[in-house]
Amino acid sequence: MRHLGIPLTAATLLAGACGLLAVAAPGFAQTAAVLGGQAELKDDRGVRVQYVYGGEGFKAFKPYIRELLSPKGVNPLRDNIPDHIHHHALMYAVAVDGVDFWSETPKCGKQVQRGISTAARSVNGHSASAIGAVIDWTKPDGGTIVATETRTIVLYSNPEAAGPTLVSWRTQLAPPAGAESIKLTGSHYFGLGMRLAKSMDNASTFTFADPNAKSLTVRGDERLTPSAWAACTGAVDGNTVTVAMFDHPDNPRPALWFTMSNPFSYLSATINLWKDPMVVKAGQELDVCYGVAVWDGQATREQIGAACQRWRKLAPSLKPEKKDEAKE
Repeated sequence: MRHLGIPLTAATLLAGACGLLAVAAPGFAQTAAVLGGQAELKDDRGVRVQYVYGGEGFKAFKPYIRELLSPKGVNPLRDNIPDHIHHHALMYAVAVDGVDFWSETPKCGKQVQRGISTAARSVNGHSASAIGAVIDWTKPDGGTIVATETRTIVLYSNPEAAGPTLVSWRTQLAPPAGAESIKLTGSHYFGLGMRLAKSMDNASTFTFADPNAKSLTVRGDERLTPSAWAACTGAVDGNTVTVAMFDHPDNPRPALWFTMSNPFSYLSATINLWKDPMVVKAGQELDVCYGVAVWDGQATREQIGAACQRWRKLAPSLKPEKKDEAKE
């Protein structure tokens, strides 16, 4: 999906990206709202997702999910970390044509949001609410565009009282108008990254769909592991929570999960750009989609696997032609 610089309505931006239909559906009622530089997705129990992109005091170089609350209202994400100011809760960033969008220094790029819309509808018969954003990835000057993104975040209904909060994050990143291509690179942790609560530092446990998956140790406690999903369990404010991320079967490359727990806990969905850069040509786009789930308590491997399968049935199909981008 390409954007030509004008704000899109919820119908045009979200319908194709998440398959929203205006029909009744089971589960908790969903609402979506935009106010003061942030958007919220709610159900009957309150806010589940808080997405921030501007407003008074906003200094981040990128929009991101600041809060992703469990069914009981526990937020396992951490933001505003003095020694890693660029770690913003749940965020997406890679490097484009040598411009680093992960870190936040004077030499780094910025994700400038140009339009936002929300919708509350149905996805495959389940209640859902969604945020759609149009974002220009710019050089440090904030004006020279190096890539354009359509971002879609969806909150799905939770028909089971003990089920997790369940969301999708979809990024569709394309060359800007007039560019022949863009080259995507980055460090081994670039992708959809999640900084976990301070109380989970040095005290979290990671599990994977494949218990026998072989991890690559990059340095210290930092590992890359191939698997259909990755999960982390720890305590937040005295409450045990489990956070999982799911790979979409249509993503251009299988996920390599970056994990670390020492000196802090981090989980990131990567596509191996540090070893295998990707070139996206004009008329194409990087189209990646991941699921994120949050449980109260320690979720079992069976519960995580079942949630992954449920999410894959709800998540949008990615266009087949976007599966194989040219590589340098």
